[in-house]
Amino acid sequence: MAFAGFGPQALPFFKALAFHQTKEWFEANRAIYENEVKAPFGDLVEAVAAALARAGIPLKGDRKASLFRLNRDVRFSNDKRPYKTHAGAVLTRTGAKDSQGLLYIHIDPNGCFAAAGFYQPEADELNRMRRSIARAPEAYAAVIAALAKGKLRLSDEHSLTRLPRGFEAVTAPAVAEAVKRKSHICSRPIAEAKLGDTRLVNDLHNFATAALPLLEWGWSAIDAL
Repeated sequence: MAFAGFGPQALPFFKALAFHQTKEWFEANRAIYENEVKAPFGDLVEAVAAALARAGIPLKGDRKASLFRLNRDVRFSNDKRPYKTHAGAVLTRTGAKDSQGLLYIHIDPNGCFAAAGFYQPEADELNRMRRSIARAPEAYAAVIAALAKGKLRLSDEHSLTRLPRGFEAVTAPAVAEAVKRKSHICSRPIAEAKLGDTRLVNDLHNFATAALPLLEWGWSAIDAL
């Protein structure tokens, strides 16, 4: 199905779910979730995946593999609330959620956004990215400059306070800050008014295009032997 927008009750549903958090309430309101959130989100993911494929951007996704479950995993958490109060989906090179180098879409009454890049990669993958930065800082700087042209910047949220082991010899301040990163992620907000707009597909395509230099750099670093 072509993406026709999220339903008008999509965000109010999550606001109410945050208050109720019971299976009984969810089952009574399941139709709203299925029809106004989940089904449109599946349409959005598949429309964006098709647009990216036409543009030669290697990010895949579909309604079965890309959407995150609404139920929370409470087995190892002190927070026993059963339901998330937002919806999320991810497109990756392989289509699998755990594949690094992603486009993430977040629908939330507290703020919707799209993000792209490498979120907390595994230790070996992160080490390869750090070696790539230290070995060729000019190439990494070019990625940052390319992001800036698209009005994007990397998040400073996930960084170490000191240089990681094995990189103590890095002295250039910009390179040191880059090596300290545990994630390489940029994001762009999605206005609430855009949720019901079919042009959201084009907005996400444009965002992924602007973030592509970061994705291509990271993939190259991770794939290096």
